[in-house]
Amino acid sequence: MPSEAQPIKQTLPKGVMLNAYPDSIGGKLSDIVALLKRPEFDDVFSLFYILPTFFNSDLDRGFSVIDYNHNEELVSLLDLEELRSLDIGFKFDLILNHLSVGSPQFQDLLQRGDESAYKDFFIDWNEFWAGHGIMGPEGYVIPKQEFLQKLFMRKPGQPVLKVRFPDGTERPYWNTFYQKITYEPISPAHLMEIPGLTPEGAEILAEIVNAGIESKADVREIDLSEFAEHCEMVVEIVERNREYLGQMDLNARSELVWEFYDETLKKLREYGAKIVRLDAFAYLHKAPGEVNFFNRPGTWEYLERLKGIAEKHDLIIFPEIHSEYGCGLHEEVARKGFPIYDFFFPGLVIDALERGSRQHLVAWVREIGEKGIQTINMLGCHDGIPVLDLRGKQLDAGLRPGLLPDQQIDEVMQRIVERGGRIKNLFGPDGRKISYYQVNATFFSALGEDERKLRLARAIQMFMPGIPQVWYLDLFAGRNNYAAADLGGPGGHKEINRTNLSLAELEEAIGSPIVQDQLKLMRLRNTSPAFAGTLEIGDGPGHLLEMSWHNDGHRASLRADLREHSFTVRHTGNGGDEVVWEYR
Repeated sequence: MPSEAQPIKQTLPKGVMLNAYPDSIGGKLSDIVALLKRPEFDDVFSLFYILPTFFNSDLDRGFSVIDYNHNEELVSLLDLEELRSLDIGFKFDLILNHLSVGSPQFQDLLQRGDESAYKDFFIDWNEFWAGHGIMGPEGYVIPKQEFLQKLFMRKPGQPVLKVRFPDGTERPYWNTFYQKITYEPISPAHLMEIPGLTPEGAEILAEIVNAGIESKADVREIDLSEFAEHCEMVVEIVERNREYLGQMDLNARSELVWEFYDETLKKLREYGAKIVRLDAFAYLHKAPGEVNFFNRPGTWEYLERLKGIAEKHDLIIFPEIHSEYGCGLHEEVARKGFPIYDFFFPGLVIDALERGSRQHLVAWVREIGEKGIQTINMLGCHDGIPVLDLRGKQLDAGLRPGLLPDQQIDEVMQRIVERGGRIKNLFGPDGRKISYYQVNATFFSALGEDERKLRLARAIQMFMPGIPQVWYLDLFAGRNNYAAADLGGPGGHKEINRTNLSLAELEEAIGSPIVQDQLKLMRLRNTSPAFAGTLEIGDGPGHLLEMSWHNDGHRASLRADLREHSFTVRHTGNGGDEVVWEYR
């Protein structure tokens, strides 16, 4: 076939990567270990991206880490030994921008205040913005408008959590992501420190205060009736029972933070990590008057420093970055020698299968090869299906087109939503929603729960450059879980694609053709030397996709009809024996 050959230089580990939480199947990591020991899974995976409920965490399904010790409720060190005995290496997350309020460092700050060694481990908002704004009525600095408008928000309102110090003062700390303050009910015994208050009065006052707490009233606004003279002491007692939940931004100007990163990367390597994903890294470098998302050159300086630490521990790190294709940020990261997540791939596959055209997908595959971009790709994942990433961007030098025209991007999004997907939005400094960020759905449901489309999508993924990462729920053709999404509250949209599978559900699914066919394709990618060689892309009609890898006598080829969703896979070993699989 007429073709264009591209040698694909791959410095990442070889093979197929499983992606799951420790409790995604069965209930503990040991259940996933048992699954991978089954003969159906022989030689299917070489890597396992274990999501961060692996660690001790309290929020955001693991992405609010308390500490990087393994979570003994879900994980044992024996599990890791058994996975390593299967020649499976690990990918873990280092959540670079923040730690849980439950972390030892933040708890020390709460208990010791100004005397804490970790006072500067987190970012004091007022100290950061001193001289760059005015003090607002809530007790924190409001940055100048020209600075404020550069802030990229992940939630409505200012990214601030007011922290109560032991001396009763409140200090605002930078909090980009989630925060919640709750007040625990008080007992009459708590109130007995109030001079002149009788036990009977303490009983009555506790009832009044707890009713106010239950109704979520401001404690200073609660009508204490005949106990009004004790208001200040009541406020002090209630405030001592304040509980926090949230993710506090780390202050990368502090050397203690860098010592923490070093210790953590060392620990991840000891677990068996080969790759570490830097979650939320683009928010780490902050400077007054600069954007708080990937500002330059500070972000590059931080990444180079992290790269040096990772190399010391024999780790590959890669920054997780969502940005419009038109910004060119993915290229910038790749040119610096870092692998990237291929967040463009899922939307391109949906577009190709829905329109029956290889045009835009092949353009991206060729660009990966021409520019030497190292990628980890996926169809579905623990998060949503990226959509915004495909867009173009108006730059100073002119418009840089997206990977898909805006109309086709909107059509992709609309199809997923019509099939039950949920939308996540981003916010401007004034709290307005500014754009959709991603659509939450299982990839199978995003394809209209069409097994032919899912099978072909998996085949295309196995022939893509980079590391193919496989979300466990996609492997088992998981459907949208609307009940979980509804129960999850404001952030529940993500739960639509995080259904934990019971062992009974696993047994029912594992023998199905859609699962067995995917395993066969994944085993081919994981074991054939062909995929370490050169990629050829055919030049036939636009509805036909032809991809062929060859290396040292080994050849693997895919010929797919994107209209009919049928395809053929051929594999030839260096002995000349050919295996042909046809899916009609």
